[in-house]
Amino acid sequence: MIIKTKAYARAALIGNPSDGYFGKTISFTFSNFAATVTLYESPELEIIPTERDGSTFNSIDGLMEDVRLFGYYGGIRLLKAAIKTFRQYTIDNGIEIDKRNFTIRYESNIPNLVGLSGSSAIITACFRALMAFYGVTIPKPELANIIRATEQKELGITAGLQDRVIQVYEGLVYMDFDKKLMDKQGHGNYVELSPSILPNLYIAYRTDLSEMSDVFHNNIRARFEAGEKEIVDAMKYWGDITDQGRDCLLSKDYDKLSQLMNDNFDMRAKLYKLSEGNLRMVKIARECGASAKFTGSGGAIVGIYKDEAMFELLKEKLGKYSVEVIKPNVIKSN
Repeated sequence: MIIKTKAYARAALIGNPSDGYFGKTISFTFSNFAATVTLYESPELEIIPTERDGSTFNSIDGLMEDVRLFGYYGGIRLLKAAIKTFRQYTIDNGIEIDKRNFTIRYESNIPNLVGLSGSSAIITACFRALMAFYGVTIPKPELANIIRATEQKELGITAGLQDRVIQVYEGLVYMDFDKKLMDKQGHGNYVELSPSILPNLYIAYRTDLSEMSDVFHNNIRARFEAGEKEIVDAMKYWGDITDQGRDCLLSKDYDKLSQLMNDNFDMRAKLYKLSEGNLRMVKIARECGASAKFTGSGGAIVGIYKDEAMFELLKEKLGKYSVEVIKPNVIKSN
């Protein structure tokens, strides 16, 4: 039996980056891009490398570019970490699994380094394949926690829960990561919403990859943990506008939602050091009449457009700067 599982790209509609600071956010997954994991029984446990895990390059500059895009270990380390964490989970919870081995490989067309959560998609798809192969069920809130722990503890990736929650639940989800709630029940409050309440959305992402995501250029975490008022207040602000954004979705007040999305980004621009390329994307999108904010840590934006003429204008204007513009195919929850 061949098992194939997927996890989709995600975009934060509103509230980020407060999700990593006990805040709130609304996110959605879309099927334009996905990570796929294939797994089947075999005599030995084998992880098959893909192109991004190769060791042959056209030149020394090619090697440098590969490392910049994929790191020193590509996606193999993601699968190894997920497999190790899965096995540890079964041991810790007294879950017996059989001794069958498997061969596993992955592929992904999620753009790299643009804040669409490609790495956690590979891990999420891997967990789904392992759960199916061994017949193990893990509740969604717990699975999101385990995926985050895989990235943080095994791989040293600093990450909030938003990406893992939305990729586990799929669809459109409101998330509240209140600290007291998290301490009490071990996870946040996750409410699935119908994608039918969404307005016309576009996603634009950079294809030149000349800069890394902006999050790496800032010290927000240290300032938050030090209790700096400006940062703490900003996280509360992002949480508050997430609640307002949910109300706008439910009432289909898309004009107000557009403004809230712009406000979300404008507050971020006050606190973070943002690259010129990412700022330019937002500026051009807004000049076209659309709203614009980061989908994640930078490199891609999401916003509301009014009609087809505006969407075509976005494609034209942003395309001049190596920015691809798409309509996200928001999927229903699994």
